[in-house]
Amino acid sequence: MSCSIIAEAGVNHNGDLQLALQLVEAAARAGADAVKFQTFNPEALVSRDAGKADYQKRHTDASESQLDMLRRLQLSESDHQILIDTCQQQGIEFLSSPFDLESARLLTDNFGLQRIKLGSGELTNGPLLLALARSSARLILSTGMSTLDEVEQALSVLSWGYLHSTGHPSGSDLQQAYTLAREQKLLEQKITLLHCTTEYPAPFDEINLCAMDTLRETFGLPVGYSDHTPGIAISLAAAARGACVIEKHFTLDRALPGPDHQASIEPDELQNLVTGVRQIEMAQGDGIKQPTAAEQKNLRIARKSLVASRPIVRGEPYRPDNLTVKRPGDGVSPMRYWEFLGRQASRDYQEDELIEE
Repeated sequence: MSCSIIAEAGVNHNGDLQLALQLVEAAARAGADAVKFQTFNPEALVSRDAGKADYQKRHTDASESQLDMLRRLQLSESDHQILIDTCQQQGIEFLSSPFDLESARLLTDNFGLQRIKLGSGELTNGPLLLALARSSARLILSTGMSTLDEVEQALSVLSWGYLHSTGHPSGSDLQQAYTLAREQKLLEQKITLLHCTTEYPAPFDEINLCAMDTLRETFGLPVGYSDHTPGIAISLAAAARGACVIEKHFTLDRALPGPDHQASIEPDELQNLVTGVRQIEMAQGDGIKQPTAAEQKNLRIARKSLVASRPIVRGEPYRPDNLTVKRPGDGVSPMRYWEFLGRQASRDYQEDELIEE
């Protein structure tokens, strides 16, 4: 199964369209399948008094409000169109994460995006989930900070939205819709879950990659991984565990000012990530345990055969003192060693000659 690699540009453009375009070009050169930005109306996203996360305070002006920071980082509608056009020219998918209803409609209705990525913070945003489901877009849903119950609640809202174009669901309606959507395999066609640890950078001992298996087994949906750890090792491990999507923040330069740059990888690391994931895909194989084409030529060289350890005359019984095991491996298998003990040699053998009978 192919693993889709999303290069998360996020807000690492610092509100500068030219920097955003360079991020698109860098992601395309690295071989990523998609480059993802963030679409938001600052006033619809945060209140005036909303504070910053600790990692945001460390890498931006701590006295600046979250609202003012987001105003600096917002991309305009015309910026979006230019980025979408550039992605098409570069042969890479444009993705974005909406954080409010207005932004969701901009992406699905104005720009016609068929696939939307939702961040972990929106997992409990019922109205946004419902609106996106009613757009019929396919969703990639991060599950950081959540419990299984919260993931199921989000899937229930999405199920209702996919099945009902109008109305507002009650609690019992949501559960019925979720059950029906699962029976119809509707969610499998529409939803990909991403395991995630929402911290920047995320500590290695809190990654819990095994939760990918839990999500897959619990909900029967495709599962990937959104990686906030330093480097690319955990992304590669997630790919080896069967992640169908890997999302990773990247920047042109970790030294740039801004909230997410230091928790991101740079273009050469992104290219190494893409190369590593593609190698892992090739290495997965079909699961059938048998000699490969490359191994066939090594069977004779690496394996061993029954060999005369000293000269043996015809009629002499094979014994531990005249029968041994040596390379090459195109003679009698050493697994028949005990079968030969006590048997008489049918001809003379010189030392190191392969036993032929």
